[in-house]
Amino acid sequence: MTRVLVTGGAGFIGANFVHRTLRRHGEFEVTVLDALTYAGNRANLESVAGEVNFFHGDICDRELVDRLVRDNDIVVHFAAESHVDNSLSDPQPFIHTNLIGTYTILEAVRRHDRRLHHISTDEVFGDLALDTDEQFTEQTAYDPSSPYSATKAGSDMLVRAWVRSYRVAATISNCANNYGPYQHVEKLIPRQITNLLQGVRPKLYGTGANVREWTHVDDHNDAVHLILAKGRIGETYLIGSGDERSNREIVELTLTLMGEPADAFDHVPDRPGHDLRYSNDSTKIRTELGWQPSYVDFTSGLAATIEWYQENIHWWKAQKEAAEARYATLGR
Repeated sequence: MTRVLVTGGAGFIGANFVHRTLRRHGEFEVTVLDALTYAGNRANLESVAGEVNFFHGDICDRELVDRLVRDNDIVVHFAAESHVDNSLSDPQPFIHTNLIGTYTILEAVRRHDRRLHHISTDEVFGDLALDTDEQFTEQTAYDPSSPYSATKAGSDMLVRAWVRSYRVAATISNCANNYGPYQHVEKLIPRQITNLLQGVRPKLYGTGANVREWTHVDDHNDAVHLILAKGRIGETYLIGSGDERSNREIVELTLTLMGEPADAFDHVPDRPGHDLRYSNDSTKIRTELGWQPSYVDFTSGLAATIEWYQENIHWWKAQKEAAEARYATLGR
């Protein structure tokens, strides 16, 4: 058995990674470390609780991280504060988790000579113009625009420095926007779905012209497994489906799939410094490692996601009130 430590394994992408690993990669014994902040939910792992070693703790806890890294073979590092709006109102938790936490993990990996894969975001590159076909590549210069993306950029740089200076066996991946089950209701797609399920009109930042590339969370995690199996140490891989849609298109399609008029939404003030467009050139991971997304039809993937939220009201109802209260204080 290969022992894998998944940091942030009770969060959205991390929990889906745990489920995917247990279903498709029986050679892995899974341990999860999660602080269970508002975005981490033990219920995300309820159906596999008997198959996972779970530890409730902070990735900045040096002694705990050291012990868990020592007792595992691979670390897949998902743990992060990840919401742009929250980083704009209070950057401190992002500094703590994304920078100090990543440093703590890197030092433990270095001490015990363990393999690390670091999960990052395409937001570290800043944004692209709306009227261009330009894409981010592994060589694109970093230009983060929010405290969230700045701290993720910093964590990427820490990983690269530890690879070069200390020969830590690490890889990095930067993914486009994810969607799928277990995503917190503060995020664009689940927020609109749950609003509609509660009879509330969806809300759209500004004109909704901002464009994102959408990748299903299972496709993302399949890419991570390929990197673990075949990725070259020290390399960065960009992950993206190639399916780009404006935020307005997302809201309109969600409304249509849920039987509502496509224009039944409200505009709210735009987010400060709102990035215009993200798009990843995923040629490297496709050609070198053979990755291909399974969810090639976004509409069917979104319909399946809507169905999951319809069938799991008990999972999101409690967090919905708190999320909307935070949005209300921001006027969005």
